Amino acid sequence: MLAFSTKTRHCSARNNTDKVVELQTDWGRKYWDWLAEYALPLWATTGVDAEGGFEELLGSDGRPAKAPRRSRVQARQSFVFAHAGRLGWKGPWEQIAPVGLDWLDRHCRREDGLYSTLSAPGGAVMDAAAMTYDQAFVLLAMSELHRHGARGRWEQKALGLLDRVQILRRHPAGGFVEQDGRFLSNPHMHLLEACLAWVEADGAPVWRDVAGEIVNLALDRFIDPGKKVLREIFDSEWHPAPGGDGETVEPGHQFEWAWLLERWARQTRNVRAHDAAVALFAAGLRGVDVHHGAVTDETDTDFAPRRATARLWPQTEWLKAACILNDTVQRDAAAAMLWRYLETPKAGLWRDKMREDGSFVAEPAPASSLYHIICAVAALKEAA
Repeated sequence: MLAFSTKTRHCSARNNTDKVVELQTDWGRKYWDWLAEYALPLWATTGVDAEGGFEELLGSDGRPAKAPRRSRVQARQSFVFAHAGRLGWKGPWEQIAPVGLDWLDRHCRREDGLYSTLSAPGGAVMDAAAMTYDQAFVLLAMSELHRHGARGRWEQKALGLLDRVQILRRHPAGGFVEQDGRFLSNPHMHLLEACLAWVEADGAPVWRDVAGEIVNLALDRFIDPGKKVLREIFDSEWHPAPGGDGETVEPGHQFEWAWLLERWARQTRNVRAHDAAVALFAAGLRGVDVHHGAVTDETDTDFAPRRATARLWPQTEWLKAACILNDTVQRDAAAAMLWRYLETPKAGLWRDKMREDGSFVAEPAPASSLYHIICAVAALKEAA
């Protein structure tokens, strides 16, 4: 019989608003100091545009590199600063956290209630498509702001958006369709993340219902029952897509789903979800490159490399999954690897892409990574 912990471990660093959980590991302190003293202050200043949105990129000198605004990044950065406040950051998170959601409401909210995917720095819509993936991050950001106050306001907005997603994107065979008509596991992963966040924030029962539906779809369809790996691309009946698409595996997503399924297992005492989390964690480890020690970007279902490069975000997911599953050996390995991405001349930035030879691509730091990093830091805070 599985012995569940009585404490739910998740991206939050605490289960109440009064007590910040003390750091438990040297890695945790090292990462928190970097985040609180360098990364958050940098992205809270030069990372915020004077026109009222979040910058997409900061160059190696810490200055903004102009680029179109992705809606998912505006939402992620709102989540980051709201979450930073809950983790104990003393900076001006209350003023900064709503910036991204305010930008989306001003420039990207469509008549159907969904948010378009891309806009110019001045706010002009560049791509009016509304990705299901993007809506998930808006819901996640709203859950974090909900925890800080104005609870009715943020949940009312979030329930309205969830309702539109259910009406406009629900698929007859279960789950949701992406805006471009594709059937993908990835948007479901982030919808599950948002729903779990709302459950943990004492949201309405519908959040648990949708989370349970997505978990069941993952257990029944997304995860290959023989190979114990989670696939990415499907046909309209949630069978693996024909050809090479159906064989696509992202090792980072094995870890990310493991982290989410274990959170669900602890909330619901679901043994099947726990077993799947353990299996996916093992699958993710097969995607760690033996030469440079980083989680690779893409393989096939037998973990033969398709893209042997290694972006930053899979390393954070490795770390989060190791923390929630109490694997201290893998936690330390993942923490050491992720730190390599943060060793930049200007503190508070990061490198995003590692080449196969272990060197890094010289390019601006993408704001999108800060969401992954802060969740990894929070997982370290939670780790016993």
